Amino acid sequence: MNRFVNFAIVAPLALLLAACGDSREVGSVGVDWTGNDIAIEAVADPEVDGVVCHLAYFNRSFIDRVSQGNWFEDPSYSALDCSVTGPITIGDINTRPGGEEVFRQGRSLIWKSLRVTRVYDQSSNSLIYLGHARQVQQGSGKMSLSVIPLSTEQVVWTNGAPTP
Repeated sequence: MNRFVNFAIVAPLALLLAACGDSREVGSVGVDWTGNDIAIEAVADPEVDGVVCHLAYFNRSFIDRVSQGNWFEDPSYSALDCSVTGPITIGDINTRPGGEEVFRQGRSLIWKSLRVTRVYDQSSNSLIYLGHARQVQQGSGKMSLSVIPLSTEQVVWTNGAPTP
């Protein structure tokens, strides 16, 4: 009886969360019979026109969540690749070594998120995009990296290029 009550409470919440689709999703590949998928999203950098990043991550199914019991958490693994889609226009970006977050998505109810951070490398005149998990405790070393060299592209800095 207790399992039925838990299911009756959790099932409507799961359906509500599943209905909140992300319009950035460009594809989804099934990986097993329980419905687990690898989702692929196009992530646009709000301050850099002409660059798109594609982020792939594991998306747990309803069946997997129920059978594993770890309902509110997804794995931290991800893959990231960025490419130039046209002339690059760079707006007001943070050029400090710590970079600037351009995307965030929760991977657990509270504690864990999947992020994309942009770092400008002035010495090589490149934009570095880092896909990584962030956790309140027990940080994860799972990451993915993509680099856009600016010296080979048509680039406009709306606020002027940074000076060395």
